Amino acid sequence: MQIGLVGLGKMGGNMRERLRRAGHTVIGFDTNPAVSDVPHLSDLVDQLDGPRAVWVMVPAGGPTQQVVDQLASLLKHDDIVVDGGNSRWTDDEKHAKELAARGIGFVDAGVSGGVWGLEHGYALMVGGETEYVERLKPIFDALKPDGPYGYVHAGKVGAGHFAKMVHNGIEYAMMQAYAEGWELLEKVDSVDNVREVFRSWQEGTVIRSWLLDLAVNALDDDEHLRQLRGYAEDSGEGRWTVEAAIDNAVPLPTITASLFARFTSRQEDSPQMKMVAALRNQFGGHAVETKKA
Repeated sequence: MQIGLVGLGKMGGNMRERLRRAGHTVIGFDTNPAVSDVPHLSDLVDQLDGPRAVWVMVPAGGPTQQVVDQLASLLKHDDIVVDGGNSRWTDDEKHAKELAARGIGFVDAGVSGGVWGLEHGYALMVGGETEYVERLKPIFDALKPDGPYGYVHAGKVGAGHFAKMVHNGIEYAMMQAYAEGWELLEKVDSVDNVREVFRSWQEGTVIRSWLLDLAVNALDDDEHLRQLRGYAEDSGEGRWTVEAAIDNAVPLPTITASLFARFTSRQEDSPQMKMVAALRNQFGGHAVETKKA
């Protein structure tokens, strides 16, 4: 299958490679000419046979809106736009309506997998009309992990990004729990091998997980995380999850507390945020701040 891919950063570039390994033809465009296959977005569209499919992997908000606006003027009736970034689900509804006025389909795809997705595949949560989703199924099958799981048609437009938003809210809470446990272990005098305690949990315990494996990776790199500053960003999705909980009167005390805990990193060096920063770097390649010498 042919597909255009706009945005070839940490995830987009790896997604292009994974799709090509699966035998699909991918035309990629990025504002960085060093990684782009074509010089202009219009060239990407011109190189695709109709009906076209273009996957957008750019930052949420203004950048995504700009690309959607450009594609609306370049694509034809029955083409499809996929937003695979971390857009707010309410933006999906807006984009679908704008594109539908021109006869262009829209699918939103929540994508999880970070820098490990090229090797292990990407978990995909998809929203949109069944007609468009089914047409893109070969692309979803190539991107998702091997095996029966890792892909879901979550519902109508916006459902994919809403599901990914909740996923990220849960991620916040899980990382915070590991971070708090790590800080307590580091604090007491009786435990003098915290890294190996974490490693011992990787097998046979109810708290084993990929995040725990990544925590061990981070501790192998820097046993006491002394090289890191305790600072971690909060993505829009964490805040959106809490806002959606308020709008729907759903109690989310754990996720809400983990969001507020991120704000401690805006203060003095936070030990818990060192672990959260290390985990975010491990699974998503997110930037970390190191201590100044």
